[in-house]
Amino acid sequence: MAGNTFGQLFKISTFGESHGKAIGVIIDGCPSQLPIDLDFIQSELDKRRPGQSKITTQRKESDTVEVLSGIFEGKSTGTPIALLIPNEDHRSKDYEHNKDVYRPSHADYTYDAKYGIRDHRGGGRSSARETAARVAAGAIAKLFLKHHGIEIFAHVSAVGTINAPHLEDLSIEELLHLREDNIVRCADPATAKQMVECIDAVRKDGDTIGGKISCKVQNCPVGLGEPVFDKLHADLGKAMLSINAVHGFEYGSGFSGTEMKGSEHNDIFLPASGNPKTLTNFSGGIQGGISNGMEINFTVGFKPVATIMHNQQTINAAGDAAEIKGKGRHDPCVVPRAVVIVEAMAALVLADHFLRNKVTKLD
Repeated sequence: MAGNTFGQLFKISTFGESHGKAIGVIIDGCPSQLPIDLDFIQSELDKRRPGQSKITTQRKESDTVEVLSGIFEGKSTGTPIALLIPNEDHRSKDYEHNKDVYRPSHADYTYDAKYGIRDHRGGGRSSARETAARVAAGAIAKLFLKHHGIEIFAHVSAVGTINAPHLEDLSIEELLHLREDNIVRCADPATAKQMVECIDAVRKDGDTIGGKISCKVQNCPVGLGEPVFDKLHADLGKAMLSINAVHGFEYGSGFSGTEMKGSEHNDIFLPASGNPKTLTNFSGGIQGGISNGMEINFTVGFKPVATIMHNQQTINAAGDAAEIKGKGRHDPCVVPRAVVIVEAMAALVLADHFLRNKVTKLD
């Protein structure tokens, strides 16, 4: 199976299945001497772990991370860092009814058609459980970026048709406090209350709902990204679209930019003695595929979770008509737990491009 490795210089490879003994990640390319805060890594995993609240899956996983290699006396050694996260609460019997039928809008059929074998217990490698390994790796990427002054913040900006207002005037520290003060991880308290009520109502009805996560990067230096195939926004887009249930990615003005004229959309440079700033930021901090020093911002759209607690028509492996009903423990909406995944994938992209950008010209 291809596609288990991400990045060029700051590179990760994840392994394991949802109902196997463990999942994990190997991080190759992390520079040596980086202070590694294990408590921070665990706190990041705690934001993604299941069983957090009434609006998330009730699967109970501590997601306790174990370091196997690459860290000595609290610092990275420059060798591959291996992190392991045991699976503790998999109930494979909950998936026996899926053994010979394909769940609508899941990877069951495509996985089976491609590989001729599939792990029906939670989806195997196609399960969102794999993203815990990305969060662990992303935490180390965050530590690397923070060492260089780069900060990343994401929050739930929409659930269904409920949209949070733009939060422009608050610091990342203030936004983090507001976000972590509610179970939906929206940094606007009034909107968060509406979102929680919506998700809980959908959950009680046995259904699911989608949402959006907005992310911003501050203090990113000028020059990350390449002008052709390795554009920074292209790699961010690939990273986000590789997350389970993601159906859309837009940066800067996004699709709303298609409704504007060039005279409205152009970001006008302001006079400056150092790196110039722009009057607006419709470019989302990236121009020509290269970061321009302005705040990078983007939004990620998540579809409703495919497993619902209603009877649905489907087919079995023989192509015959069948009926299926969701069982087990599933999220009614993925976005509260996906915030930290979005941040992790952004951190992995930026750390990789930061290292790739180290020498681009001779002084």
